[in-house]
Amino acid sequence: MIFCLIYTILYRILYPMKVTALIPDKLIEEVKQYSGGKNITDSLIVALQEWISLKKIKELNRQISNKPLDFKKDFSSEKTRKLNRR
Repeated sequence: MIFCLIYTILYRILYPMKVTALIPDKLIEEVKQYSGGKNITDSLIVALQEWISLKKIKELNRQISNKPLDFKKDFSSEKTRKLNRR
């Protein structure tokens, strides 16, 4: 089972998936304009990667709002700076 999963992942890395999608021309032109891609494929890859990044950031923000970060009682920014400068 694990071999099949690894094989599938490697196969997808070596052989990217081809997709046929019906996307309005106006939307494609806007994506090309804002993404700065060389062609439609480049533009869509940039747009999808940025969209995924935004979704991940929103999820992290949601997690932090549900459970905010807690600092140790003896936390000091000076101590941390000194430690980082070593």
